Amino acid sequence: MKEEMLTLTQEWDKTFPKSDKVDHRKVTFHNRYGITLAADMYIPKNSDGMLPAIAVCGPFGAVKEQCSGLYAQTLAERGFLTIAFDPSFTGESGGQPRYMASPDINTEDFQAAVDFLSVQDNTDADRIGICGICGWGGLSINAAALDTRIKATVAVTMYDMARVNANGYFDSEDSEEKRYEKKTALNSQRIRDYQSGEYVLGGGCLPLPVPEEMPFYVKDYSEYYKGRAYHPRSLNSNGGWNVIGCMSFMNQPINTYSNEIRSAVLLIHGEKAHSCYFSRDAYAAMTKDSKYADNKELMIIPDCVHTDLYDGGGKNAIPFDKIEAFYRDNLK
Repeated sequence: MKEEMLTLTQEWDKTFPKSDKVDHRKVTFHNRYGITLAADMYIPKNSDGMLPAIAVCGPFGAVKEQCSGLYAQTLAERGFLTIAFDPSFTGESGGQPRYMASPDINTEDFQAAVDFLSVQDNTDADRIGICGICGWGGLSINAAALDTRIKATVAVTMYDMARVNANGYFDSEDSEEKRYEKKTALNSQRIRDYQSGEYVLGGGCLPLPVPEEMPFYVKDYSEYYKGRAYHPRSLNSNGGWNVIGCMSFMNQPINTYSNEIRSAVLLIHGEKAHSCYFSRDAYAAMTKDSKYADNKELMIIPDCVHTDLYDGGGKNAIPFDKIEAFYRDNLK
């Protein structure tokens, strides 16, 4: 197993302040497809002994210098060894071509993070959790359904990327005809990309200010990615995914076996988030006819929109006390 040599930035280039309560360093690890992933590791200062560990990723189209790094650093301040990693094909991680997504490979990215954490000399392999944000919330549930080493999963402001790609926002395109139209357009794009030798980007968030007639969630995303958390390596801050980058999600549903997850899961969502239906429905599916419903929980944050749970939204919206308590209870 050989790792690709990645060029990693060493200066602090995060969209959040550096904490003086943790030690930080860059690390790399590989997944089972041979892709080398880049991560920021955060360790509580003056920690001793074997620590519980948490791997964090997301949102979908973000980089570890944004939301996932904030979560990882904050949880490290609270006593956990954490990593925030860039998924395959994005950020500082390896994988070619760039800006592709895969239900399989991206689920594997979480499992590879568990591999890495399991063999660190200061972590306890029996106390490993994961945290997925936005689209990575859905993928974290998928990973928890597959990986019995994961003892606790937090899915924040979750998106089910299979559902939204197949059905559109709010399931407004949930018909065979609409899916056929999308698949036809995507496969036509494949031919154009092959002929040109280049993958066309789909475009990231809209420039600021977003026109008033656009839906609120478009404005919400842009204010985060183009405004308060802009980062030059972030897909959503710049040109976005490839047009065909996410097409395999359309007919490869994730979370099919979520109601067989035996480990603990906490879903957190904003009450006013356009995406809240994903977490509500995921929780219902996870607990329906399940023998393992007792350690599953859905937490709805009043008056919060989708990106409030990325960085607090200026109102301290992220329930870090609850998240810490959940991990402490379940990473024993």
